[in-house]
Amino acid sequence: MRLRRRSAVAGILAATTLIASAPIGASASPAGPAPAAATPLTGERPADDYAFVDNRGGRAAPSSAQRSLVRDDHLVTRWNKLGTPASVTPVRGPLASGLKGDAQAVARAYLKSSVRLFALRSAAVDDLETVAQTKVGAGTVVLMRQRYGGLPAAHDGLVAVAVKGGDVLRVTSTLSPRTAKPAAARLQAADALEAALTDAGISRGELADSRVRLVAVPMPGAEPRAAYQVVVLSKDADHPLGYTTYVDAIDGKVLLRENLVNFAEDDPHWKVFPATPPPNGADTRQTWCATTATGCSRQVLDPATGKPWDVDATTGTPTFTTTGNSAESVRLWGNGTPAVPATTKPDREYVYPFTNQWNAGKCNPESLTSPEQADVDAATANLFAMHNRMHDWSYKLGFTEATWNLQKVNTLPYGKGGDAERGNAQQGAATATIRNNANQNTPPDGMQPVTNMYMWQPFAGAAYPPCVDGDFDMTVIGHEYSHAISNRMIAGPDSGISSTQGGAMGESWSDLIAMEYLFESGYTPRGNTPYVTGGYVTGDLATGIRNYDMSNSPLNYSDYGYDRGSAVHSDGEIWSATNFDVRRAFIARYGSGTRAQQESCAAGTTPATECPGNRRWAQLVFDSFLLAATGSISMLDMRDNMITADALRFDGANADLLWNAFAARGMGAGASSGPSDADPVASFASPYAQNAEVTFKALGEAAGKPVRLYVGDYDYGAAPIADTDPATALPETVTLAPGTYRFLAIGAGFGHKRFTQTVYPGVTGQIGVVMPTNLASAAAGATITGDGTDPGRLTDDAEGTAWTATGGAAGRQVTVDLPADTAKLVSRVQLSAFPGAGASTSTMYSTVRQFEILTCNAAAGADCASDTGYRVAYTSPANAFDTGPFRPKVPNLVLKSFTVRPTLATHVRLRILSNQCTGNPLYAGEQENDPRSSTDCATSSPAATSAVAAEFQVFSS
Repeated sequence: MRLRRRSAVAGILAATTLIASAPIGASASPAGPAPAAATPLTGERPADDYAFVDNRGGRAAPSSAQRSLVRDDHLVTRWNKLGTPASVTPVRGPLASGLKGDAQAVARAYLKSSVRLFALRSAAVDDLETVAQTKVGAGTVVLMRQRYGGLPAAHDGLVAVAVKGGDVLRVTSTLSPRTAKPAAARLQAADALEAALTDAGISRGELADSRVRLVAVPMPGAEPRAAYQVVVLSKDADHPLGYTTYVDAIDGKVLLRENLVNFAEDDPHWKVFPATPPPNGADTRQTWCATTATGCSRQVLDPATGKPWDVDATTGTPTFTTTGNSAESVRLWGNGTPAVPATTKPDREYVYPFTNQWNAGKCNPESLTSPEQADVDAATANLFAMHNRMHDWSYKLGFTEATWNLQKVNTLPYGKGGDAERGNAQQGAATATIRNNANQNTPPDGMQPVTNMYMWQPFAGAAYPPCVDGDFDMTVIGHEYSHAISNRMIAGPDSGISSTQGGAMGESWSDLIAMEYLFESGYTPRGNTPYVTGGYVTGDLATGIRNYDMSNSPLNYSDYGYDRGSAVHSDGEIWSATNFDVRRAFIARYGSGTRAQQESCAAGTTPATECPGNRRWAQLVFDSFLLAATGSISMLDMRDNMITADALRFDGANADLLWNAFAARGMGAGASSGPSDADPVASFASPYAQNAEVTFKALGEAAGKPVRLYVGDYDYGAAPIADTDPATALPETVTLAPGTYRFLAIGAGFGHKRFTQTVYPGVTGQIGVVMPTNLASAAAGATITGDGTDPGRLTDDAEGTAWTATGGAAGRQVTVDLPADTAKLVSRVQLSAFPGAGASTSTMYSTVRQFEILTCNAAAGADCASDTGYRVAYTSPANAFDTGPFRPKVPNLVLKSFTVRPTLATHVRLRILSNQCTGNPLYAGEQENDPRSSTDCATSSPAATSAVAAEFQVFSS
């Protein structure tokens, strides 16, 4: 489908982008289907519809007097755009100690003692209102909010203080030093709603829900402004829109816009797939019951009400369908069909037939009008049960009424209620193109969040999942629900995640939390390991929706932006890899426990201090959310929050473990970054390790020449940690914690060299890499001609610049005239199929799959200006760049080395034999029974007509 609107206001990519922001699909014509707007799920960037917009402008700098107060080496401080500390964190020990009173009194006492640092008056501290006091182990996180002339601060103006006894351990804040009473509002609330709807591109007829209230918005370098906080949600489930917009109450201008959508008594019974269905589609569902009984695999009760899931807490009576206090699920097929819950069951036996019809029928749309109706009742009941399970499990980790969870009725005196999770099962199934998607729309506390789950279907040149129903993949359902957890728990009840690094972590937390729920519950989803997100829906059992299995990832902080540019899903995998390391280290220290221990901890009957390592890690993740006073967060902010949470919950017993794990992934003691930095500065040093000082040296023909050193596998998007160029600010010597590292060295004229080296504790050493001349490099004197508009991109020693040739993939070629007139020995080539910076998903299908190398020796008399002078020196395997099911992914396309039969040559030719679209059997043929679309990439996708490669390198050794 086409996106209907583009924001007129430029803004940074929203941190709350979804698993998939707009569905993909094909046109109704089987002759040449064109997928609709591709989605982040299939590798695309989200549209401006989901951007975070901040029109307040400017940035207030802290004064020299403020900066002078944090010059001590033991203090780590970052500044927010209002000119006060974004975070104040000691590397060791508390910020302050010996303060008197309860947690709130201690927090206020610290702030009063630090008014010069925060540029506040003492009276302004007294005026702070307490939003929440949340217990974290033996400590408390006190969240307070500024008020300006009686109006509560919105978006900013919050401070979170971690208190343990009389000690303050960490502070995060968006406090403003400007606290004057705002000018009175001139606009009416109705005017503000109209302004917000116009900005959102939502018509009155499309408005599903809204909320308007008068607040005050802190302004950088200026007094706060009275504004209306307008929450709007659209009815359109095909392309859901939801925003919190702050409209200036004086002139009606939009100050800020936050995206809300993230783009997986009696004894009632539910029959469900706990994780995912098996490959053969057999009905292996379990029966879950409200009362333990023979034949029931699990007892399930709402921990908030103590009642079965289907009980309406306002009446205390059953609903007899997929509606309850914590969730309600409906089918939402679209095309004018109504939203309805599963078939009513007066006996409360929610045991609906499952025939695996969508899969067995290969996406045949006639299944929807068959008696089985594509198993929609089973799907709706499954979604309802899984949402309830996520509610119940996360409740024991701290996602309760006090932290703004999702419930129709709040049984405790916290929060607003009225916001049970709405699940739309088989969303858009009646259309031809709304597929391969999942998303979560999470408005502020008291407004109903909505998740959309979709059917999955292959489309030519877009995505190749099996014909399955996303309502049965708990890795995706849990992922989407977890967006509500992180967005509600971070920054109080009215704000959510708003920075790009925050958005990346939001995607990661959703993967991690869904994984941990399944692990603790004893369920294993489809995948080569239990740590794959979306293996069932994508058919990719190695990495699922993602580029990597989170338990086997090479990514680190310096790789930020590695997948064609900064994007929340791929960059979130950096946080996933890091947190999986932390989790693994906790398990190594505290064990993984028995099944009974895991269940006891998940049920909350065993405290976290006595639980296995994985549960301790999960508890720290939830605790860390509460320490964020703003949704504008960086990965380093949340690193510090986890370390502080460990001090609150476990008396700091795991500071060494945390620091060492973060340092190994580039988030060590010297790292620095803002919340939306696309090029964070990585550090691999830990304050708890015997770090080594290591000097990088280029050897061989590159000795004395400028060469860059990277940690990891990536060139484009990654930031080097050292280089040998005296003209740059990067040093040759870096500090590294002990360990084995994967390195990449790149030099103009010398190409790419990947290698692995171990760094030993406390040893001053050298990283030396021998780099021969890249004979095909323009920097070495080579020239290139051939097909395509810019073949020179193949010879610039950089993967970020890609060459494209049209007119069909097979036979597209370029010829490199090697330096000098004498023949050179050619024995090895390197080729990259990286699609280039900012490339679309469709371009991934045009990247080279098979190729051949031809050589010509003009020095021996051959005519290198004619095809007759060339001989084939090497033909690659048919799967030289082998990509898996679902779609091509960047890790499969980066530069590889190929040995060529040694030959003397003055010219070397690269000829493409196939691309991923024309040569990959996984993307060939008709793979479904939907007459409205086509799946054969070679005949039905424009990707078949192009060849794409990023780098071609030639070596004598």
